Amino acid sequence: MATKHYLSYLQETIVSKWNTLAMKDLDGVNSYTYAEIAQEIVKLHVTWQQLGIKEGDKIALCGRNCTNWGLLFLAVETYKAVVVSILPDFTAEGIYSLVDHSEAVLLYVGPNVKKKIDTTQMKGLKATIFMDDMTIVDASDKVRKAYEGAAAAFAKAYPNGITREQVVYPTDNYEDLAVINYTSGSTGNPKGVMLTHMNLSGNVEFACQRIPHKAGDRVLSMLPIAHMFGLMFEFLYQVCDGAEVYFLTQAPTPTVLMKAFAQVKPFMILTVPLVIEKVVKKGVLPKISSRGAKIMWKTPILKNIIRGKVKEGLDKTFGGQLRYLIIGGAALNGEVEQVLHDIKFQYCVGYGMTECGPLISYEDWWAYAFHSCGKELPQCHVRIDSENPTEKDGEIQVKGINVMKGYYKNEEATKAVFTEDGWMRTGDLGVLDKKGNIYIHGRSKNMILGPSGQNIYPEELEDKLNSMPCVVESIVVDRDHKLIALVFPDTSKEGQKLMGSKTITQLMEENRVAVNKDLPAYSQISAIELVSSEFEKTPKRSIKRYLYK
Repeated sequence: MATKHYLSYLQETIVSKWNTLAMKDLDGVNSYTYAEIAQEIVKLHVTWQQLGIKEGDKIALCGRNCTNWGLLFLAVETYKAVVVSILPDFTAEGIYSLVDHSEAVLLYVGPNVKKKIDTTQMKGLKATIFMDDMTIVDASDKVRKAYEGAAAAFAKAYPNGITREQVVYPTDNYEDLAVINYTSGSTGNPKGVMLTHMNLSGNVEFACQRIPHKAGDRVLSMLPIAHMFGLMFEFLYQVCDGAEVYFLTQAPTPTVLMKAFAQVKPFMILTVPLVIEKVVKKGVLPKISSRGAKIMWKTPILKNIIRGKVKEGLDKTFGGQLRYLIIGGAALNGEVEQVLHDIKFQYCVGYGMTECGPLISYEDWWAYAFHSCGKELPQCHVRIDSENPTEKDGEIQVKGINVMKGYYKNEEATKAVFTEDGWMRTGDLGVLDKKGNIYIHGRSKNMILGPSGQNIYPEELEDKLNSMPCVVESIVVDRDHKLIALVFPDTSKEGQKLMGSKTITQLMEENRVAVNKDLPAYSQISAIELVSSEFEKTPKRSIKRYLYK
């Protein structure tokens, strides 16, 4: 059991940082001090009491990242209700289905969701509420009247507002359901992951102990807050330990992100490989690709100068105050990681999944083993299902207080994901070295069986291909026992310079030949097919592989 409930961290932080800024929308619409969070939490509790919402009831949140999403999450958890987190990118029909499936009694929506849904399609709701200003979108006259009376009820109960002494949150519910998180479903239909207060506490406790905040630390919330990676490490752990959270309320385009980094100056950035790969490929690799730069990159004394300048430039790109760059969600491109390693950048690659709330492994950047994804958390143990776990790939399996309760109303999927002795199957394949570092080599669901029974992991081929000229991203698929690479090419001005007088088809054939030189015959790429647009992705930027054959 986690030694400390995450709501204990939150309670202590609110009391000690009473008048300190806790969270703010970057567009300036809403901001809250820790005292104001305490006040608004109680207002919401009074409102739900007026509406007849009970402990254990499901309250769905479906909207973009913003302060009110975070506020609602804290209010639901301290009310002993259950948050149903739904990604706003789902279709209207998908949202109806998940609200229905979760048995939610309230639905809070952001502006884009408000525009696309028809509230009459969700029969089990007491009300649909606009999270930006907490106004009712749809409800019966009786519910509207009760909702409108909540302000008077709060004023009567708390005529002088909330004091520090009145901030007391429940911590006797470790085993109770806290969140139903509907996953982005990169390999199939979404499932409702049931996470308990124990699961959340394990993650928060680890982060608060391992990466405690300094006064004035800021973080940018840019990953989807409805996804556990963003929710836990860009919001919940941050407010539980006293940071300032700034919500990026618009699409994270490169221009928007660069401006936000400069404005917020975050001490920590959590991101997925795609973002870092774009930054390095666009901003760093062109500068060090000339013959002279390549020589300097490896020449004693000179290499320290050029690598130092590259690191200085990346630090400035990320706001100048960065102490941690934590990458997760997928494998990092080998060439990009080599550059980060060479310049001694403060990065590490972690490993997790929604079902673990989400963290499984981590290592501080100064002790991080190159190409690994860290070591198991004290709260979550790892084993490799292999007769030789240090050398031969096997499925990574986990057990501990971070591991979910199961899938909501899906006993079949829950039973399938756990072994007979209680370990959860991750579906990932890898090894565990003698120092405890985890190395992931692919997904068991994605593995391709070679002509003589060899295991082929398409991610490893894609990593090599993505490092070749004019390749933005790729997917390797199996067609009639031949490996075909689908490639989205770089046709920008920079890409055209790399092509020179060659056609894109000629260059891709050269790429194919170059990649195959380092591969055994059974895993060589037979052909490259060009695609005209980026591959479709989930909100956490994982490619929806199941769409491509």
